[in-house]
Amino acid sequence: MAFSQRTSRSFGDKKGGRTVGRQYQSVVIMLLLSLMMVGGIGSRLAYLQLVQGERNRELAEENRVLILPRRPARGTIFDRNGKILVGSRLSHSVSIWPIALPKEEADKEKVIARLAQILDVPAEEINARLAQSTYNLNKSVPVSRGISSAQTTALAEYADQLPGVRVEAEAVRNYPRGDLGAHVLGYTGELDNNELEELKEQDYRLGDVIGKMGLEMALEPQLRGQWGGQQVEVDSSGRVLSVIGEKPSISGQDVTITLDLELQRAAEEALGNTIGAIVAIDPRDGAVRAMVSRPTFDPNIFSTRITQAQWEQITKNGYPLVNRAMRAYPPASTFKIVTATAGMESGKYSPNVVLATYPFLTIGGIQFWDWNNAGFGPLGFRGAMAMSSDTFFYQIGRGVGEESLQKWMRRYGLGELTGIELGAEEDKGLVPDAQWKREVLDEPWYLGDTINSSIGQGNVLATPLQVAVMFAVAANGGDRVIPHFVVDEQDPPEKWRTSIGMKPSTIKVLEESLRQVVTAGTGGVMNDPALPPIAGKSGTAEAPPFESHTWFGAYGPYENPEIVVVAFGEHSGGGGGSFAAPMVKKVLEQYFGVEKKAAAEQSP
Repeated sequence: MAFSQRTSRSFGDKKGGRTVGRQYQSVVIMLLLSLMMVGGIGSRLAYLQLVQGERNRELAEENRVLILPRRPARGTIFDRNGKILVGSRLSHSVSIWPIALPKEEADKEKVIARLAQILDVPAEEINARLAQSTYNLNKSVPVSRGISSAQTTALAEYADQLPGVRVEAEAVRNYPRGDLGAHVLGYTGELDNNELEELKEQDYRLGDVIGKMGLEMALEPQLRGQWGGQQVEVDSSGRVLSVIGEKPSISGQDVTITLDLELQRAAEEALGNTIGAIVAIDPRDGAVRAMVSRPTFDPNIFSTRITQAQWEQITKNGYPLVNRAMRAYPPASTFKIVTATAGMESGKYSPNVVLATYPFLTIGGIQFWDWNNAGFGPLGFRGAMAMSSDTFFYQIGRGVGEESLQKWMRRYGLGELTGIELGAEEDKGLVPDAQWKREVLDEPWYLGDTINSSIGQGNVLATPLQVAVMFAVAANGGDRVIPHFVVDEQDPPEKWRTSIGMKPSTIKVLEESLRQVVTAGTGGVMNDPALPPIAGKSGTAEAPPFESHTWFGAYGPYENPEIVVVAFGEHSGGGGGSFAAPMVKKVLEQYFGVEKKAAAEQSP
């Protein structure tokens, strides 16, 4: 009974309830909450390590690791005999680590102001460069290149006032011959903002140097090399604590070109201060042996920061950055090579034809005069070329018609790029035809246009380089060559030559005609026993209201030609045979070693 009462009281008492394990309930709950917290943290850690681990490591690394880029040295350019035309010299550059600059804006501006004063660079320009680099504060920003020794010393003296400023040695482009070959070699300069945007996918970067003109630009992929650099650990102030790793920069490829330094020097001296150009090529394969343009410039000026005064000095001197060897002008009577070819190849004029010449021809009510205002009597192709009779070639042009004349212009390579590596700077020249005249001048084609074209006047335009290619066709037996500066040893010889489809009889007459120019015509200055037999042609282009342009092209030796030389004087006045021919002669004397032979003969 007692047992049953206790039992009844236990089950019936509302205040009593279950008490077994009650004291552990809070512990269990705490354990469960702890497990949930640990699980959440663990999963978050797993996510950060496994999913975002690489990115987080990069962020941590960027806080203590800087990349110090090292610019590669550009490749050296040699002439065909291994003489250095372009190389590099040791200099110093200045850059800034943005992360190491003072945090306070006023303090940072003091650093920029001091640096600008030492480098003579506007503070605005430095700030603009820093603004371009805000996407990565841990990479150095180039500020100036090719600084002077005095500037290098000043930067060292004020180093404690220039936190984040770094001075390092680097190779700067050097042109040891000064302005010699400037238009061929070109120059280098820092990328501008537009170029940087276009080339950043090709690993170009702020402050990078690129070829801006000439072979420096044309051969940029070979010459530029690959960037290297150091990974360094730094503290919060940007001080280097240790070098973590290093990737050496790779220098650009060295390049040997076809230019002959001594022949180039002779051509430069021959042209002197005359505004114009001289081109020398090998007619057998188109290799360019010399190319000169005046006025010229010293490319060393562009290797470092160019001042406004230097730029004004350059640009005031008659557009010196224009390569006149590849600028188009009326080719004048040198063009009679093309007219003679069209005449004989048309079948309308035999190689031995003889035509009367006159003081002038009247065509469409207009008098077209011969250059001597008298005519030369009956002449064939050989005599007409020697005396450069205009009325003879007027008749040939009228007889074959404009379409035949234009066809042979194009076969000789006029009106299109030659294929030279400097094509970005080359004019195409102009082969005028009826369509061009309608579109550009809104006029029909007249017979007078054909007459003017037949002597290389009117709207016909050709570059000195194209004229050299034209002479090469006559010199090598009828092949048009591709002028070039760089040769790949694996290139087949036929790569550089293409027949333009002339008959052997036409080639023979052209050769004999050009030889007679020297032996009995307007090119008598070339008829010098110190030289091997030479063939050539003069040209004088009217250019009113200015002085006339003068031309002379020649090749030799006549029996087995090795060299073609063309000289051009822009608004030089005079005649091609009297003004331009002596320039060509000087270049040929260098090529054939006339002075060396004379000295050898005089020595005991």
